Amino acid sequence: MATALIVQGGWDGHEPGPISQLLAGWLREAGFTVEVADTLDAFADEAKLKQLDLLVPIWTMGNIKPEQLNPLLNAVRGGVGIAGLHGGMGDAFRNETEYQFMVGGQWVAHPGGIVTYTVNIRETSSPIMEGVTDFEITSEQYYMHVDPANEVLATTCFAFNNAVMPVVWTKHYGQGRVFYCSAGHVAKDLAIPQLRRILTRGMLWAARAL
Repeated sequence: MATALIVQGGWDGHEPGPISQLLAGWLREAGFTVEVADTLDAFADEAKLKQLDLLVPIWTMGNIKPEQLNPLLNAVRGGVGIAGLHGGMGDAFRNETEYQFMVGGQWVAHPGGIVTYTVNIRETSSPIMEGVTDFEITSEQYYMHVDPANEVLATTCFAFNNAVMPVVWTKHYGQGRVFYCSAGHVAKDLAIPQLRRILTRGMLWAARAL
């Protein structure tokens, strides 16, 4: 049976507890055994991490100690998948550039605050995006630093400058598969059917279960 560890905490505005419960439920429906932890010390046991199929950090901002971060990085380099969304993975540990490199991006701003924007599906051949159509969401629209090596699966366009920005991407970090989606500010956002499908499939892809 596939195994996953969700580590939730950090800034409460992103509702890490409710979001972690949603993601854990979706993974369990897919047959995973899921552990949910509320401390970054859950990353400190490198041998345990390397036995997992998937890591899901849901921890906006905050600080992470080397003895917590290095086992996480080593586990993903060694082949454990990692998947996450919004600030829970894309605006975490702002001083840790190697973490940002693993993720493939870092939050810069969300112009306008809560806005309605369109997520445009770009890579329909990806198993993550199969059957998913463009959708609108009223939420924070993330403007990000992004790795040009990312495989971009979906984008959005910013009204104020017409910039096209990646929303969903995959990449590899060492032997590990990395999935990220910038949409999903609070738990109610995840009720959008397309977003739920993207997040569920993204986690499965990262865990090599899709």
